[in-house]
Amino acid sequence: CGPKPSELALRRELNALKGSAFPWMREVTKNAPQQAIKDLGAAFESFFGGRAKLPRFKKRGRSNDSFRADNGTDKHHPNAVEVDCKRVRLPVIGWVRMREALRFKGRIKSATVSRVADRWFVSLGVEVDHVPPVRENQAAGGVDLGVKAMATLSDGSVIEGPKALRTNLRRLRRLSRALSRKAKGSANRRKAQARLARLHARIGNVRRDALHKATTSIVRKFAAVGIEDLNVRGMLRNGRLARAIADIGAFEFRRQLEYKAPMHASRVAVADRWFPSSKTCHVCGCVHDGLTLSDREWTCDGCGAVHDRDHNAALNLRLVAESSLAAASLPERSGGSVTACGEEGSGLGLAAKAKPASTKQELEHGMFVYA
Repeated sequence: CGPKPSELALRRELNALKGSAFPWMREVTKNAPQQAIKDLGAAFESFFGGRAKLPRFKKRGRSNDSFRADNGTDKHHPNAVEVDCKRVRLPVIGWVRMREALRFKGRIKSATVSRVADRWFVSLGVEVDHVPPVRENQAAGGVDLGVKAMATLSDGSVIEGPKALRTNLRRLRRLSRALSRKAKGSANRRKAQARLARLHARIGNVRRDALHKATTSIVRKFAAVGIEDLNVRGMLRNGRLARAIADIGAFEFRRQLEYKAPMHASRVAVADRWFPSSKTCHVCGCVHDGLTLSDREWTCDGCGAVHDRDHNAALNLRLVAESSLAAASLPERSGGSVTACGEEGSGLGLAAKAKPASTKQELEHGMFVYA
C-alpha cells in the first residue's frame, strides 16, 4: 500500500518528473502546477478523512479547466497579477481583456482562471480594509427549506426558487439525445457538447443567483437565523425527491448563510438533526407524530391551532435562533463563556439542541478569511 499521498510528497515527485516527462510545464507559470498539487493534497486529505471520494484524474477539455496564480508577498514581482481597468495581467501570459472592471480596491492576492462551457472567467482574491459591521435590527428568524418553495421564513414571507433544472429539463434531454447521436471525434459532436455545456452552465448560474439573493436578504434581515441540520446526502437517496432537492441547492444555501452571517453581524443557529420542527406546534409545544410529507396543513390536538407545515417549522426554528441570541448575550461564567451549543430551551416548553455554525472567521492583515 505504501504511505498516504501528501502535498509535500506529491510536490517532490512532480519536481523529480517534470524535467523529463513534462518539459512543457516550464513554459507556464510555476504557480499552475504548485497550486494544482496543493489542491490534490487537500483532496486526498478529504478522501482519507471520509469527507469526499477518491480524486479522479483530470484531462484537459474534459474537466473544469482552471489554474490559480498566487502573488505571494512580492507584489512588485514582474509576473505578479495586476489589474488595470478592464485588463488583467496573468503570469507569463501577459495582459488579457475583461468584460468588467474590478469592483474592489485593495491588494490582489491571487487569481483563478477557469473555463465554464465555452467561456473563460477570472476570480480575483483581493485584500481590503475591514469595516466592522453594525446592526440595528436584533430580530431573530427561522428558515425552513422545502421542495414546494425554496425557503419559508418565520415572518411569513416565502422565497420561491427558480427551479432551474425542472424548467430546462426538456431542453436538457433533447440536447443530450442530440449529443449521443453525433459521431465521436467529429466537429458536430464538439458543437453539440458546447451547446449542452452552455445549458448546464446557465442552470447553475440561475440557481446560484437565486441562492445568493436569498441568503443575502436573510442575513441582512435577521440578527440570528435558525436552520435545520439537513441530511442532504440521505435525502438525495429518495428517488422521488432527489431531483427536486438537488434543484434547491440545500447544502449551498446553508454554506452561504454561514459565511455571510459574520459579514452582516448576524449568526446562524443550527437545530439538532432530529428536532421535529414541522411536527411541533409552535404555540403549545405538542408534537404531531402522524404528520406525513403529503400533509401541507395540520391542526394541533393540544390547542386547536391550524398550521401551515413550512411556516410552523420556520417559527420553531426562530425559537432556536432566539435561544442562540440569548445565550450569546449572557455574561461569561467561571470555566468559560456561554455559547449556543448544548441543550437550549426554545420557549413554550420546547427543547431543541442548537449548535453554532461551523464557519471560522479570522482577521488576518485586514482581510477576513472564512473557512
